[in-house]
Amino acid sequence: MRALSLSELLLIELAKPTGLPLRRRIYEAVRDAIVEGLLPPGARLPSSRDLARDLNMSRNTVVSAIEDLLAEGYAEARVGSGTYVARQFPERQARFAERVANEASVPENREGASGERPLSVRGTRLTRLSGFLHLEVQPFSPGPADYETLPFKQLNQIFRKYWSRARPDLLDCGDPGGYQPLREAIARYLKMSRSVNVTPEQVLVTASTQQSLDLCAHLLSDPGEVVWLEDPCYWGAQRAMDAASLKLHPIAVDDDGIAPLESDWATHPRLIYVTPSNQYPSGAVLSLERRRQLLDFAARREAWILEDDYDSEFRYEGRPLPSLQGMDMHGRVLYLGTFSKVMFQGLRLAYVVVPTDLIERFKIGLYDLYRPGQLVMQATIAEFINDGHFEANIRRMRVMYGERRAILRAALARCLGPAIELSHSNAGMTLVIYLPPGSDDRAIANAASRAQLTVRALADYYVGPRHRPGLVVGFAYVGTALIAPWAEALAKLILNHLDVSRPVSREGIARPKIPGPH
Repeated sequence: MRALSLSELLLIELAKPTGLPLRRRIYEAVRDAIVEGLLPPGARLPSSRDLARDLNMSRNTVVSAIEDLLAEGYAEARVGSGTYVARQFPERQARFAERVANEASVPENREGASGERPLSVRGTRLTRLSGFLHLEVQPFSPGPADYETLPFKQLNQIFRKYWSRARPDLLDCGDPGGYQPLREAIARYLKMSRSVNVTPEQVLVTASTQQSLDLCAHLLSDPGEVVWLEDPCYWGAQRAMDAASLKLHPIAVDDDGIAPLESDWATHPRLIYVTPSNQYPSGAVLSLERRRQLLDFAARREAWILEDDYDSEFRYEGRPLPSLQGMDMHGRVLYLGTFSKVMFQGLRLAYVVVPTDLIERFKIGLYDLYRPGQLVMQATIAEFINDGHFEANIRRMRVMYGERRAILRAALARCLGPAIELSHSNAGMTLVIYLPPGSDDRAIANAASRAQLTVRALADYYVGPRHRPGLVVGFAYVGTALIAPWAEALAKLILNHLDVSRPVSREGIARPKIPGPH
């Protein structure tokens, strides 16, 4: 008899009466099939699109169930390949450990039924949760900029000029530190706008902030050493430090930024990762007193501070704060920046400013580990900056995002009322909706996703034990005219989840029927 497909198994299970939500029913049905061996370790799961079609339901519902399987360790995502049954899911962990202990001297056949072999312990840990499942851009998604603000005509003209010349020096890997005119343009910009003490030689062009963090972690620390991380913290920094096999030491954040306790000051971190100008995701600004304490501490402990200044251009009240690097008298700060936030995500151009005594060794590490290139694009961005287009575009975006931020705050405050607190950040492209203690922010984020409103659960940003529930909401991608109606839809959805005794109708939480995000 032919074995049933996963879609057929799910259809049978979903036909049974139960009070559970669809997402949970799909999750439990797939989990049970994995535990019972109906889906063997290493087996490839159907895509979320195919399952949604076969089950005749929303793809977001299926994606949410898959995310739960990934989070609980029953499945693992492989970039560019799909989602697979985990080699070692929870119910098998104890049996696996016992078998390894009893059969340590016997070579193990590590190839499963699908022919896929398991990753290392570190690889398995890093790929349990997949970032690409969240890449679909929907209203309020934290991260993306509004691409339509870019002066594409000028950008395209500059790019075509360099590409049509096909200069041999722009088709090679180039200087290990990046295209020299771009390094010079970045240095001038950082001196004027961020008070960074920098020469062009100190600027190294990378593919992303993620690559900059990875480079710093591998060149400045050894496996097992301690790294301080803000808590909550940018998930990419957590991944980079985890990938370098460092010991993550979370430090709580308050209204004045990262707030080490006496017990924290007693530790010996090798790296300290901070976002002092606009803490991500809380929006706190690191106070002057704590900046000085952090710099003095790093000098005494010979620790390296990684200052991620990811979106300092977008400050809506008061003057931009000077960089932490500009205050550093001991050469312990490495300054990280990116073009992705102020231009577009797929640009993949960033930079790191390193102390002078690290320049040559960092250039070697950058070249040998990553083989940089993209010199035509680097030349394009250098001219784009030098011609004044870059700063002009930032000024336009700052005005537009400031207006969207004000509309969003006003709409959320009006709809949610005084019982729900909003973060008080005066900068950036996101804000946080803080929920009452005990709220399930992940459940609310999943519900918003099903309504095609992408927000992020604050719980997903914590390194240590979860502290305060909330939702991280991005406003850069949503068209100005749509901010208020989307905010109202999100607020109704939140209130519906927080007070089940006063349910809101499905029509009340459906997103407005307005075509497109702009």
